Amino acid sequence: MPCPDGPVSRDLDPIEHDPQDACGVFGVWAPGEEVAKLAYFALYALQHRGSESAGIASSDGQHILVYKDMGLVSQVFNEASLDGLRGHIAVGHTRYSLKGQSTWDDAQPTLSPTANGTLALAHNGALTNTAELTGGDGSVDDTTVFTALLEGDADHTLTETALAVLPRATGAFSLVFMDEDRLYAARDPQGVHPLALGRLPGGGWAIASETAALDIVGASFMRDVEPGELLVIDETGPQSYTFAPARPAGCVFEFVYLARPDTMLSGRLVNSVRQAMGRALAREHPVEADLVIPVPDSGTPAAIGYAAESGITFAQGLTKNAYVGRTFIQPSQSLRQLGIRLKLNPMRETIAGKRLIVVDDSIVRGNTQRAVTRMLRAAGAAEVHVRISSPPVMWPCFYGIDFTTRRELIAPELSVEQVRKSIEADTLGHISLEGMMEATGQEPGRLCMACFDGVYPIPLPPGASPLTDGVVP
Repeated sequence: MPCPDGPVSRDLDPIEHDPQDACGVFGVWAPGEEVAKLAYFALYALQHRGSESAGIASSDGQHILVYKDMGLVSQVFNEASLDGLRGHIAVGHTRYSLKGQSTWDDAQPTLSPTANGTLALAHNGALTNTAELTGGDGSVDDTTVFTALLEGDADHTLTETALAVLPRATGAFSLVFMDEDRLYAARDPQGVHPLALGRLPGGGWAIASETAALDIVGASFMRDVEPGELLVIDETGPQSYTFAPARPAGCVFEFVYLARPDTMLSGRLVNSVRQAMGRALAREHPVEADLVIPVPDSGTPAAIGYAAESGITFAQGLTKNAYVGRTFIQPSQSLRQLGIRLKLNPMRETIAGKRLIVVDDSIVRGNTQRAVTRMLRAAGAAEVHVRISSPPVMWPCFYGIDFTTRRELIAPELSVEQVRKSIEADTLGHISLEGMMEATGQEPGRLCMACFDGVYPIPLPPGASPLTDGVVP
């Protein structure tokens, strides 16, 4: 179920939060290294994928300990808590809740006994067949489902159990888990969300949601975990098993917004892809203007590409408050009226009297773009032309992004011209599906674009309809 009303973390910006992915995961097998601290710094690099809770589990070969709590990585851990997580294996997680509640009990990694030891597990994604797997109504948290399935029996190793149960799961899942002796990683057959393998300088191994997390711990990127692959890592190195045929359908929104710009996805640097999207956007939707400005930070690469292609000067017309994130403090009515200014503020001398092209990555509900347009006009902008480096978001996501229902999206209800009027822009242009796909450099059919074209590559939950439901069935 969606997070309930009550004392859960919310964006300080009361207008509209950015699209969110489920989680970031990290695993490390490195005897002789401070694995908990490696996990801590890796989670820092993955903080954008989830900011409600964070946790790390470690194993010394005899026992597994878990430390987790609500809040940002920097709020959850300190030297003392990390020093207590000793061993040669660690699994880390930073969470944004899609199913379950935003409470300590739902923070990850989970810790559970198995038939042959103990299991610590972290998950990113969203299953579409939890009801089938549990015999219930599908509301059980996906991590709880995986933990129960992997409990196994005394006659089978954890590897054997994983190879038997992973083919039964449908939907998006990027997993890292461990027992006392080994690190495991698995990715759904479509490879919806990323998962990468890296090598540490001392000979250890790391698994991360994004290559940027490998970079921060000094690991060299080796390759992506393949769709339908289970990796088992111990003193002999990674052993690869295929539990299902690969049917690649990676989430295109990882390229558009979710992944860090310094991450490699399917052989492409995300920053380069986003600049290519901006170039395509300039070719498809040119307009006479004085400046190209981004909505920071996610719109910056595309704005740089737009400016380069159009020959129009790039400028930072909006300043972002880097320290505004998620908080337990609910804004008062007076703060609500400040709206987007809690995150962004205009550079008046830069934009006054100028015709502006404002580049952002997506329009979900339209509230943020409307607030930005009003703020720029109030600061003296002569014209505001909005350019979006993704097509209109038309359909909900069932695979781990919180486009929860079609009713919450502005594009299905209004034409592009009506959206333009709604956000009070002089003109509005979206990149085409074809332009976006070409910018990614991926082969046709290897990306999931369901939120843009309504074509779902994985069967939906029983009884779910894209006309009504999204992530949570």
